Amino acid sequence: MCRDCIFATAARIPTICQVTEPTGLRERNKRERRRRLEDVALELFERDGYDKTTIEQIAAGAGLAPRTFFSYFATKDDLVLADYTDRLHRILDELDRRPTDESAWDALRAAFAAVAADYEAEADRLRRRFTIMAHNPSVFARNLQLQATWEQALSEHLMNRLGSDPGDPTPRLLAATALAVIARFTPALAHEPTGDTAPHAGPTSVRPARRWAEPNR
Repeated sequence: MCRDCIFATAARIPTICQVTEPTGLRERNKRERRRRLEDVALELFERDGYDKTTIEQIAAGAGLAPRTFFSYFATKDDLVLADYTDRLHRILDELDRRPTDESAWDALRAAFAAVAADYEAEADRLRRRFTIMAHNPSVFARNLQLQATWEQALSEHLMNRLGSDPGDPTPRLLAATALAVIARFTPALAHEPTGDTAPHAGPTSVRPARRWAEPNR
């Protein structure tokens, strides 16, 4: 490369940084606004009731215009279940990163275990979400719809991992079984003790689901 080319390339580097920095800032701002909407909504749902809380009230409490709400969530139901899509993507990424010589079932368990690692840290937030879901049929119905998308996505990734034919039921059975275990225990978060009473959580605690997901157990 000639001297002039080297200087020209170097001269472009600050320009590239200036372009990427605002993009990162915009992403952080979007995450912060999304989180603010979730926090305000959970407080309003618990204080005033899910049905009585309007999107306009949620947006106002977050200091945003109502139209901004729809940039992040299509409905109030989707707001309550806001972390579903993120967790699914993380599970799929973890599943795809598992060693190829690992069995599909062990890979699936390990993927769930990696994502479930923050359940304890997020326990209070998850408990609040599940409590709202348990008392509102529309949220519960949306939850079932999202679970179906999880099963389909997991099945497709497992099919690729196993090299299965589309007609092979094994990937879907594995996905459905894993989700059934999680579905059996995670709603217990709505009733799980917190704070000082947490160590004494009963047999319906979410902890059995985490124990299932840890391959070494």
